[in-house]
Amino acid sequence: MSTMIRKLSPTGLGVAVMLLGMLLFALNDAMGKWLVSTYSQGQVILIRSAAALVILVPIVWRAGLSGLVNIERPGLQVARVFFSTAELFCFYFAVASLPLADVMTYWLAAPIYVAALAPFLLGEKVGWRRWTAIAIGFVGVLIALKPSSASLTSAALFSILGSAAFAFMMLSGRQLRNTPDTVLAFWQIIGAGLAGIFAVFMTPSGWMPVQSSFDLAFLSLLGVVAMAAHVLVNRALKLADAATVAPLQYTLLLWAVVFGWLFFNDVPQTSIVVGAGLIVFSGLYIFFRENTLKRRRETAEGLASEQV
Repeated sequence: MSTMIRKLSPTGLGVAVMLLGMLLFALNDAMGKWLVSTYSQGQVILIRSAAALVILVPIVWRAGLSGLVNIERPGLQVARVFFSTAELFCFYFAVASLPLADVMTYWLAAPIYVAALAPFLLGEKVGWRRWTAIAIGFVGVLIALKPSSASLTSAALFSILGSAAFAFMMLSGRQLRNTPDTVLAFWQIIGAGLAGIFAVFMTPSGWMPVQSSFDLAFLSLLGVVAMAAHVLVNRALKLADAATVAPLQYTLLLWAVVFGWLFFNDVPQTSIVVGAGLIVFSGLYIFFRENTLKRRRETAEGLASEQV
C-alpha cells in the first residue's frame, strides 16, 4: 500500500486524501446520529469538543499562543463561531430524527446559499448563468424538503437553518483568509464546547451517565475523527488544485446513503434523490463557473502586467 501511495502524483494523492477525508466526515456524522439517539446534543458536542481540543492544543501551542489573541476582525471571528456552533447543534438535532442522506442533502446546498448571498454580503458579481444554477439548486431544496403540513417537521426546519448557518460560516471564512486554519478551528471548538456546557446544565436531560466504555470511546472519537477529516481536506487542497478535489465533497451523499442503509435501515425517498441530484448539479456548475471566471481574471491580470 505504501508503495502505491509513493507512486501517486501529487494530484492523484490529493484525490485519494480528499476521498478519505469525505469518508471520515460521513463516518463522523453516522457516529453522531447513533449517539444522539441515546445522549443529548449538548453532551455529545461537549465531549466531542473536549476530545478535539486534546488533539489541537499541542499543535496550537507549538505554533505560538499569540496568534489566538491577535486575530483579524474580532467581530467577524465571533460571528463565525456563533454560526459554526448553531450549525453543529442544528445538525445533531436534525439527524436524530431524519435519515442521514436527507440531512446531508440539505447541508450540501450551503454552497448554493453562499453563491446567492455573495453579491450582497461580499460584493461579488454573479452573472445570469450562476443565477440560473442557484435557482435550480433552490428548486432541488424545495423538492427534497417537500413543504407540506406532513413533511415540514421541526427536524426538517432545523436542517434548513443548519445549512444556512453553515453557509454563513463559509462566507465569514472567505473574509478571514489571513487567519490560520488552526486558529479558526480552535475558537470554533471552544465556542461549541461552551455551548455544550450551557446545554448540559440548562436542560433537564442535559447529561446522562455514559452507559459503556464503548459509548465513551465513540463519544471521544467524534472529535478526533472530525479533526482528522479537516486535516485531510486541507492537505488535499495543498496537494491538488481545488477544481480537482473540491467536487469530491459530494461523495458525502454516497456515504450517507450507504451508512444510512447499513446502520439505520434508511432508504432515501424519491424526492430526496431528485432534490439531491439538482443540488449537486447546481453546486458543481457554480463551482466550475467560478473557477473558469477566476482563471480568466488571472490571465487578464497577467497580460496587463506584461504590457506595463
